Amino acid sequence: RSAAYMARYIAKNLVAAGVCDKATIQLAYAIGVVEPVSILVDTHGTSYVDENRLEACVREFFRLTPRGIIESLDLLRPIYRQTAAYGHFGRELDTFSWEKRDKVSQIKDYFGLK
Repeated sequence: RSAAYMARYIAKNLVAAGVCDKATIQLAYAIGVVEPVSILVDTHGTSYVDENRLEACVREFFRLTPRGIIESLDLLRPIYRQTAAYGHFGRELDTFSWEKRDKVSQIKDYFGLK
């Protein structure tokens, strides 16, 4: 579930930064390998930037190791009871760190956007 939270977090930040209108993020992991073996950023044809640079941007600004995900999203907090009703995604609760858009300025700077 941690990688799903991170994928949501990445997609929300990319869209909020204005690099695309829509984003699907796929992260693939292998047993014994801490970094993802594959990262796919699909903007469904809505990208406003060079799509070939999106993966590099994701790797630069998001910590994608299991430890990095847990620490970045502060997933050890006792917040999961709130996800039992109405789901994990699409709710703007302060405790759901994967819904935050705190990487927007870094992403904009990376692509030279205002």
